[in-house]
Amino acid sequence: MSSSTYNKQWHDAQMQISDLLQIEIPVGEPKPETDKLAAFQLLATMYVKYVQSFRKLEECYDQITHAQKRRVLRHVLDGCIGRIIELKHEMIQLEYSEYHFFDDILQDLKLTPNDIELPIPTYYKLEKAEALQEKEKLLGEILAQIPPKESKDKLDLNITLEEAIRLIQNHERARQGRARAQMYRNLLKEMERANANKGEASMDRNIAATHIQRYWRGFITRKKAAQWRHEEFMFLGMEPTPIPKDVKQTPQYQQRKTEDRRREIVKHNEKEFQQALVSIKERLRNTEGPDMKERMISQIRQWFLECRDVTGKFPDYPDEDEGGSALIFKNKTVAELEHDIQEMDSGKPDKKDKKKDKKDKKKDKKDKKKDGKDKKGKKDEDEGWLMAPSNFVPDINEGNNNYKDIWLGKKDSALNQAYDGELIKEEKRLEVEEAIRLEVDELMREELKNLKAAIDKSKDKKKKKKKSKKKKGKKKKKEKDLTPDRTITELFTELVEQGIIIKPESNNLSDFVGDFSYLGTTLRQAGIEPMPSLTDVRHLAALYGILPLGSEAIHEKAPLVKSILITGPRGCGKKMLAHIIAYETGATVFDLSAANIVGKYPGKEGLKMLMHLVSKVGKALQPTVILINNCEKQFVKKLSKADKELDPKRLKKVLPKFLKTIKQDSRFLVIGTTGLPFDAPVKPLCKQYSNIIMIPRPDYDSRYLMWKSFITKNNGIMTDFLDLSSLAKVSDGYTPGYILGTVKEVLTERRISQQQNKPLQAFEFIPALARNDPIYVDEEESFKKWLTKTPLGTKRAKAAADEEDGGKGAKGGKGAKGGKKK
Repeated sequence: MSSSTYNKQWHDAQMQISDLLQIEIPVGEPKPETDKLAAFQLLATMYVKYVQSFRKLEECYDQITHAQKRRVLRHVLDGCIGRIIELKHEMIQLEYSEYHFFDDILQDLKLTPNDIELPIPTYYKLEKAEALQEKEKLLGEILAQIPPKESKDKLDLNITLEEAIRLIQNHERARQGRARAQMYRNLLKEMERANANKGEASMDRNIAATHIQRYWRGFITRKKAAQWRHEEFMFLGMEPTPIPKDVKQTPQYQQRKTEDRRREIVKHNEKEFQQALVSIKERLRNTEGPDMKERMISQIRQWFLECRDVTGKFPDYPDEDEGGSALIFKNKTVAELEHDIQEMDSGKPDKKDKKKDKKDKKKDKKDKKKDGKDKKGKKDEDEGWLMAPSNFVPDINEGNNNYKDIWLGKKDSALNQAYDGELIKEEKRLEVEEAIRLEVDELMREELKNLKAAIDKSKDKKKKKKKSKKKKGKKKKKEKDLTPDRTITELFTELVEQGIIIKPESNNLSDFVGDFSYLGTTLRQAGIEPMPSLTDVRHLAALYGILPLGSEAIHEKAPLVKSILITGPRGCGKKMLAHIIAYETGATVFDLSAANIVGKYPGKEGLKMLMHLVSKVGKALQPTVILINNCEKQFVKKLSKADKELDPKRLKKVLPKFLKTIKQDSRFLVIGTTGLPFDAPVKPLCKQYSNIIMIPRPDYDSRYLMWKSFITKNNGIMTDFLDLSSLAKVSDGYTPGYILGTVKEVLTERRISQQQNKPLQAFEFIPALARNDPIYVDEEESFKKWLTKTPLGTKRAKAAADEEDGGKGAKGGKGAKGGKKK
């Protein structure tokens, strides 16, 4: 797309944000909302609209080449991302559920599920591409120097009886197949010889031609009908478009090439902009600096004389900590300036102000006591819901005002304009004035000193400079550095060699395939709690992990997420999701699973050293992800012999202390994965992992997309002979791991080479799929029951019970999302 198209898209996003700000910043005092359904509908609608704006702004920021526009865009973009995260957390607090369904809102707004997909901002990796490349290069070099471990793929004769029987059966069936094929070849040859001996049958020439014409016309007609049907299905999106032989001629390739070219222009324009900042500032200082200096000196001298005429003596010059001559240039009278300077020098409020403050405090205490007594007799129903204050709305509002004041309706003088010189002059003029003001302050302090000495005859009286009293804050206990003589590179190398730092798998969030939940709201209105879809899981991973972890500016203001628990049945993609969070943010991954750290850094001192290394290297290479697989074993009371050897309770006391050290300015995220969360006590597990992502069994729609995606990625060719619908129905209960394993087992190199003559068919995947055990409904129900015992689950159950009790009243108790929609 062209620059004008991206400017128009930016304008549309800003207009939508302006409409949202009218809701975010009301004119009067906001009224509490007593209907929870209306409150959730408001939050969900705002969430959907913010996601729409986020998608547009992210694309504009990636492709707009103007340096100053990009700064305004970035400010609003970060604000939108942070506001989306805040709205998600507020919806969780309102509904007591990690998952929310927007199918009814999408239907009202006439949107598709793709319109609320959360994209990962490209600048997360592009802005630190060099640092990521250096880290990957260092990691690759270290791993290359590590001697390879003994291969486990060697021939193992200690196989089970079942494996031996299966091996013999495979070879025997192959032998019988070859013998049967040879027998059929011999029979065909004998039949050919017998037909040759009988001779050709005689037929009339016209009859033979008629037969040939009939078969030929039927063949051509069927071929054309199949082609028309195929083209119609491609037009409707029911069949994939064929992959062209020359990939460079596809529109997708040309679009990616154009985007890469514009990113190069962005880098070039940024360099020009940085050079212009320096050159324009120097030019302003040389041309306008002398006039600024003379004007300031004359104004300060005029102030000296006015103060002497009013008070009879020359004033005290304001200290630099108090603002210096900046106080003088404010539009204030001489008396007001003198009063401000005296207050700043004393640093103490008047006695009258102190008395007023004490009276106000006493009144507040009395009012609070009265309010507390009054509220004891009232019910909670009188208290409504109010939207919590946001840390990002002021940033969004500021960016929106900048857009309206500067860029709305403004046209670029050239299509490839790198920056606007006039805007730079306005910004740098203030910096030049500030720098010159500091120089003038030094000169005028000396001049004032000389004036006082000459006129007031006070040469011997030297005023002592009043030192600003700084309150002594509480000294924080600094952690002892156990490795003061070692560099970060040395520590990084040691952790890689020990296998603590690992390389995340290169999977994007889009690789986590799954469809949208189209009946979530309908089921909740019917009183049935639906299982989350894989799209909901994907969104939650982005909102909890990727979006706040990838940006320092967003992480400092967004609701703090220290730890995530990813749970679900076997093969559902728990580890994959954890690696996706790390890969999308370019994070450093520390694997502190019990099986990985067994025998490493033994003893209490060793464990202390391990956590010190994780903290020190993790802070230096932020963002950081700490991965703990099978985290439920840390809380299990009775362990098996094999688990006791791994010592999974080693981090039980250390990890909670480490989580307390994670603050807003440290981008750390602890991710625990478990397939058996019900084996551990709920309270300690949920206390350590406050946010839970549960991955369910895939439904029919998700399974259909998985078969299609996995077959295509493994070089399979989609044809009409392959019935994906039947495969999706047959694979009910099977998780993505089993489906992917089945596809890889069937699509061998030999089978891929045969696809042109022998297309893939559904029955080929059934034997490989049947060798695995599916996830039955009982196992899924156990996850549902466990989810109801978590803190959010218990709150939701309690809220539902309260609503049922309150439903007998006048309002009918339809406040929750589970009630009927009006």
